[in-house]
Amino acid sequence: MTPEDQEETQPLLGPPGGSAPLSRRVFLAAFAAALGPLSFGFALGYSSPAIPSLRRAASPALRLDDAAASWFGAIVTLGAAAGGVLGGWLVDRAGRKLSLLLCTVPFVVGFAVITAAQNVWMLLGGRLLTGLACGIASLVAPVYISEISYPGVRGLLGSCVQLMVVTGILLAYLAGWVLEWRWLAVLGCVPASFMLLLMCRMPETPRFLLTQQRRQEAMAAMQFLWGSEQVWEEPPVGAEHQGFPLAQLRRPGIYKPFIVGIALMAFQQLSGINAVMFYAETIFEEAKFKDSSLASVIVGIIQVLFTAMAALIMDRAGRRLLLTLSGVVMVFSTSAFGAYFKLTQGGPSNSSHVDLLTTLSMEPASASVGLAWLAVGSMCLFIAGFAVGWGPIPWLLMSEIFPLHVKGMATGVCVLTNWFMAFLVTKEFSSVMAVLRPYGAFWLASAFCIFSVLFTLSFVPETKGKTLEQITAHFEGR
Repeated sequence: MTPEDQEETQPLLGPPGGSAPLSRRVFLAAFAAALGPLSFGFALGYSSPAIPSLRRAASPALRLDDAAASWFGAIVTLGAAAGGVLGGWLVDRAGRKLSLLLCTVPFVVGFAVITAAQNVWMLLGGRLLTGLACGIASLVAPVYISEISYPGVRGLLGSCVQLMVVTGILLAYLAGWVLEWRWLAVLGCVPASFMLLLMCRMPETPRFLLTQQRRQEAMAAMQFLWGSEQVWEEPPVGAEHQGFPLAQLRRPGIYKPFIVGIALMAFQQLSGINAVMFYAETIFEEAKFKDSSLASVIVGIIQVLFTAMAALIMDRAGRRLLLTLSGVVMVFSTSAFGAYFKLTQGGPSNSSHVDLLTTLSMEPASASVGLAWLAVGSMCLFIAGFAVGWGPIPWLLMSEIFPLHVKGMATGVCVLTNWFMAFLVTKEFSSVMAVLRPYGAFWLASAFCIFSVLFTLSFVPETKGKTLEQITAHFEGR
């Protein structure tokens, strides 16, 4: 029997008619898995308060210069790209649960190395390890949560991945106000340690167990997560075909979600989110915010609030609507952001950030502050729009659209695409500004946001209320 025929004959794994389960322990399991993204967010946010502290370090061996500070912030993305590849391999071979347990090790060890650091190389090594853990967690947590969820709450629980990421970032910003870098690294060990303890008591996903022909364990997992396997349609017994022969790329059920997943990850980074975040503190300073760290906290609060709102309405509004709305808001706000730079940058420009600030300082004080408030409003609107759609939904859809037998490799490629694009956009944005000037760079981001909206309307399917098997059937035209 071919894989296509086998999938045709397999009943759906999900509640008949979308009926509600008898147990709420699925929420506990989702929370346990989402502690990985919380650690991921904390690791991302750690550099913001830690770098100023390390610049003032008493020991010369630990003091960061500009080059070392740049690597301290950026090396996480390189580790995460490697973690995405490793996570894609682990998730199919070790399973979803064990992969989450294993990713706690580089989180704890990485922060422990930073805590005990005696030189810059130990700091960078610790950051690389936490980045590796970020890559694994960003892949495995959405997959685990999507496979234990039933359709009625999969959007809510899947969106909690991004919610926990931005919560972790905000936690790092807030804790950075009162803790110096060593104690902040000690705090970074806590979410991962808690996840290790809690995930040990959670089951593997029933779908993965069935691919391994471990039927009795799958039934026990259903009983734990959903209260009773009797309310669920008889699940498939046969194992999915593991591995990824390239010939399978000819199948619509493989290449269509592949294109959608990779494009969503690329558009997420091309939207300009990293560029906007890069300018956040400067923009707040121009608006006469005295404490630049307060700007980071404000941005973090906006992200948490609007990501939480997206999670609450995800299963009602649907993925396509929120992606489209989010994209339209980002088009408007990046256009306004570009207009701000155009208005404050008179005459020729070599477009470096320093020269831009010099130009701004030549403006009359009242005009500069007024235009800075335009930028603050555009930036906050952009962050809110991103948090409602293009922040959480690409990760959610990545965990929903791939068939089980290619999920590890396919999600690995998507995560690698996301982190590579994040590194590329962050590193090359200044070069783009040198060619197009700052306003041109943000208008280019606006154009990418327009393309993301058109792509969503043309190619992204609505997965709201569908089982994972129904989503696969949609791509295969069944």
